Amino acid sequence: MLFQVGGQGDRPTFFEMAAAQQLPSSLRAALTYSLGVLALRRPFLHKVLDYEDEFFAFLMLILETHSLRTTDASFAESLYGLRRRAVNIKVKKDNTRSDSSDRISHSGLEKHQKVLSVAFLVVLPYFKSKMHSIYNKEREARLRASLWGDGDERYDDADYLDGGSSSVVSTTGSDVGESVGAVLKKKIQKVICACYPWLHAGNEGLSFAYQLLYLLDATGFYSPGLHALGIHVCRATGQELMDTSSKISKIRSSERERLRGPPWLKAVQGALLSCTYTVLDYAQTGLIAAVFFFKMMEWWYQSAEERMSAPTVYPPPPPPPPPKIAKEGIPLPPDRAMCPLCSQKRANPSVLAVSGFVFCYACIFKYVSQYKRCPVTLLPATVDQIRRLFHDV
Repeated sequence: MLFQVGGQGDRPTFFEMAAAQQLPSSLRAALTYSLGVLALRRPFLHKVLDYEDEFFAFLMLILETHSLRTTDASFAESLYGLRRRAVNIKVKKDNTRSDSSDRISHSGLEKHQKVLSVAFLVVLPYFKSKMHSIYNKEREARLRASLWGDGDERYDDADYLDGGSSSVVSTTGSDVGESVGAVLKKKIQKVICACYPWLHAGNEGLSFAYQLLYLLDATGFYSPGLHALGIHVCRATGQELMDTSSKISKIRSSERERLRGPPWLKAVQGALLSCTYTVLDYAQTGLIAAVFFFKMMEWWYQSAEERMSAPTVYPPPPPPPPPKIAKEGIPLPPDRAMCPLCSQKRANPSVLAVSGFVFCYACIFKYVSQYKRCPVTLLPATVDQIRRLFHDV
């Protein structure tokens, strides 16, 4: 079976769609890394990192809304030259024949499709991220409780300082409200922890099924969200890419014409619109550059870590010098296969670790047990330093 991997036709390849889908996660990682580095010298940025999900969702809401309004595509899809088209299935009936055939045509996105696209691109991933974080926190809390016990069974300092009557007085309606809110929050967390694994597994399985069918050219929808919206992602034609800037300028000019009020108010509103559009254009360019910069830094650090973690191959150390033979020691026989103690061919050869000379096991064991030294070098030795050799040299 052949798959389309080139740039032919109107239908994007599986790899183009996968790259467009993974771009927001890469963008989020790049922004988080950049803010984390900047927060080392600007501590106030830690507040932005504390609300990372909300900050990224607000940023993507602006980008996706602007991109869908001007190019009929998401931010990632417009970067890869893709466009969203509404699917219109027209039934063509032939009177001469009793069968009917369906023909699929594409048209521009309607307003409700753009709004729902923003919801699928921004709102649903935001709730998914929040549910994932709640599930992870609850799972860590359960694991900690199973290992160390429940940490809630402790006494407060106020219980020791105040008496029984003061504790009764301190129980006000606000405390009761806070306790009810805490109980409700815990119940919601338990429901999320019970339902999230099944929802996540179902979503991932359904997405995998759609991607596999898209790869096999069995469907034109890459994800269940696109199928629910009735949208196909198509390649933008050369004329559409060339007309994008003119389309953006027409939209902006029409918005300026809608301004009402005195001339000075129109001038102020027009200046604000121009500043907003300029900021959006620079934001898109900056975010694209941030993604590429993050990928480059990721490759750089990964290659550096691989170089640092790679084992360094050193040359083998030189062999130690041969041991010196003592004048009072036993002389070595001319034949290396003979034992210096019994002057016979070695039986059960064994080496003495302190000197490296080889003897018969019975001979060297008896000699070392009696004299506590090597018979050739006279170095101190014990029977624990005798090593058996399974191959005589």
